[in-house]
Amino acid sequence: MSTEPATAPLLIACALGIEHFALRTGERGGAGGPVTLLRTGMGPKAAERSVTRRLTDPALAGAAVLATGFCAGLAPGMHPGDLVVAEETRDPDGTVPCVETDLLVKELVRAVPGRTVHTGPLTGSDHVVRGHERSELLATGAIAVDMESAATLLSAVRAGERPVAAVRVVVDAPQHELVRIGTVRGGISAFRVLRSVLPAFYEWHRSLLLPRR
Repeated sequence: MSTEPATAPLLIACALGIEHFALRTGERGGAGGPVTLLRTGMGPKAAERSVTRRLTDPALAGAAVLATGFCAGLAPGMHPGDLVVAEETRDPDGTVPCVETDLLVKELVRAVPGRTVHTGPLTGSDHVVRGHERSELLATGAIAVDMESAATLLSAVRAGERPVAAVRVVVDAPQHELVRIGTVRGGISAFRVLRSVLPAFYEWHRSLLLPRR
């Protein structure tokens, strides 16, 4: 029997140095195959370039891709440190459905107990969203926004058929706008949550390797 599925790779993409640091310091073993942690740089164009280039590596052929990092919550009642599991990512260039989101929710509840997990569409933006723009995006059905997830997943599926997902940590929300990450309590809370999510990502990755009945 072929053992190829047991070594299927996982690419985890984030944009910012602080996000990369949180994931790296929280990293531990347990994925279903080799794991690459990629810092793309900020913004959709940087994410598109970085992910497209990285997936040309033969070692990442068929890799599952998961976009993560911080986001802005759009829905009332969201708080810094809440988690968002995207059912799909969307931006003007296209919509990408995410895979095995129910499992991600279950594993995140286990990995970060006490944190609220929201599910729904995650929309992309080419700039930091504030004020009235939040309500305009919420009216489209999106529950959160960030600058890289949509570009990351769209670039991933354009590079070849593969499972994709996006998990973001709310760093600010309508009632809790953040001026600068890391300078207020909300940013610190989100950082701590991001340090704790990798076990959930690894369980998601392992589930993709199981035979489908």
